[in-house]
Amino acid sequence: MDEHFIKIHKWLYPASWLYGAVVMMRNKLFDWEVLQSKSFDIPIISVGNLAVGGTGKTPHTEYLIKILCNQYKVAVLSRGYKRHTKGYVLATPESTARSIGDEPYQMHQKFPSVTVAVDEKRCHGIEKLLALQKPSIDVILLDDAFQHRYVKPGLSILLTDYHRLFCDDTLLPAGRLREPISGKNRAQIVIVTKCPQDIKPIDYNIITKRLNLYPYQQLFFSSFRYGNLQPVFPMMVPDTDTPSANNEIALSSLTNTDIFLMTGIASPAPILERLEGCTKQIDLLSFDDHHNFTHRDIQLIKERFHKLKGEPRLIITTEKDATRLIHHPVLSEELKPFIYALPIEIEILQNQQDKFNQHIIGYVRENTRNSSFSERENAHQS
Repeated sequence: MDEHFIKIHKWLYPASWLYGAVVMMRNKLFDWEVLQSKSFDIPIISVGNLAVGGTGKTPHTEYLIKILCNQYKVAVLSRGYKRHTKGYVLATPESTARSIGDEPYQMHQKFPSVTVAVDEKRCHGIEKLLALQKPSIDVILLDDAFQHRYVKPGLSILLTDYHRLFCDDTLLPAGRLREPISGKNRAQIVIVTKCPQDIKPIDYNIITKRLNLYPYQQLFFSSFRYGNLQPVFPMMVPDTDTPSANNEIALSSLTNTDIFLMTGIASPAPILERLEGCTKQIDLLSFDDHHNFTHRDIQLIKERFHKLKGEPRLIITTEKDATRLIHHPVLSEELKPFIYALPIEIEILQNQQDKFNQHIIGYVRENTRNSSFSERENAHQS
């Protein structure tokens, strides 16, 4: 376990106690039904966490999309963090990261058949999605909605970072928890994310005991698996430079490549660690999570890239950061052929992938609004 990652600002404990009292009172008002949580007659799966920062909510939401979209019409509802619009917005071919947020835009681009919408008021957003005629929605995934208690999801999935378990953390601002650890009790599934591939069996047992879950809660462990590099501007990549028909670049082929790694995410450490296993020529430029790239940032990216001395050379970024680069007005045409995104996929560990998948599909099957969904599923299987 990597407890050295966890930094607690003990001198801020008094502020954390005050913050915690307010949050606990808010949660009690929902528990006592003074504040109302609304249920809907459609399967709703919430994916969230207790802490601020990246635990892998978007990759796990995408994992859910993949296991559901072949059988059901899936919608994703997010608040659209740092978007430049307000209220309910349905993603369309004209949408950008500025209009719906970088993570919703990423999912909209990767899964065109999935309905993606954003709304700060999740109940209102759900009602708008349910009013859609084409497509008629079968299941709604709520991205980062664990603290949005005005909606009562049928299934809550709580994520916690292997390197910063919620049981080792404390409330804001001394730590990074949005609410007390007791909030975990609202989850039916808890996933320990970002686990190392070589995690030891004893670590599974230690973490299981430390999280102290109830019998009704299921615990899973997941890790990131990185795919081949994808060109952010595929039409700009010369045919002679492409190692595959899809313009993909395998990480194993980066041995002699100079890399300029540019990220605007909560924690670039796992990506940096993965790339360091492929090449030692890496220059990292890290921005804050969801950073909106300024003209000066773009100029800095260009200058740092040109300082790379080796050939070949690439600019590698995340899929989320790529969404904010695609429509950037001052991004140099000269740089575009060199910019690649590193896809992240989720792997459920301990040979528990089938169990997890069946639990999700089973919940959706049992809670669909009418028998036509079951009929469609039977037709799909036959």
